[in-house]
Amino acid sequence: MWERITDEYDPQRCQAVRPTSGQCTNKAVDGSNYCYAHGGNKGVEKKKRENMNNFKLNQYKTRANELNESDKISSLKDEITLLRILIEERWNRCGNQQELLLSSGPISDLIMKCSTVVEKCHKLDARLGNLLDKSKIIQFAQCIIEIVSRHTDEEILESISTEINEALENL
Repeated sequence: MWERITDEYDPQRCQAVRPTSGQCTNKAVDGSNYCYAHGGNKGVEKKKRENMNNFKLNQYKTRANELNESDKISSLKDEITLLRILIEERWNRCGNQQELLLSSGPISDLIMKCSTVVEKCHKLDARLGNLLDKSKIIQFAQCIIEIVSRHTDEEILESISTEINEALENL
């Protein structure tokens, strides 16, 4: 672990300088410019952590690309479905009130995430014009009444239109 270097110009010599005796005479740790006494192992450990973080980041990026290209998860609605399944699975694992209490934090977190995705999905649908507002629903109902009127007599048509209007008012 501690190896002294006698050659003053050895490239493996620790680069730390002590105020009283000059440059350290210990051998530097492989992958570092310093010996163990001067933190050479910390630099190596830091480099290992950085390498591991980069490795994990690349794994996450690869997995994210796989999910983005997957036909199985193609929309926010699919993600909402997945979150709801997770909530249901977590809920079903609770066998009694104590387990439910212990799981309330994770369940609550999943519900909040699901709520956020639902809200974003709704906003996206509204921006894209995928939602029907009340005036469009009334126009659609009038189109249905016109279609039905071509195939029925006036008494039945009056009854159908009244029921459709009542149904719209109840919405």
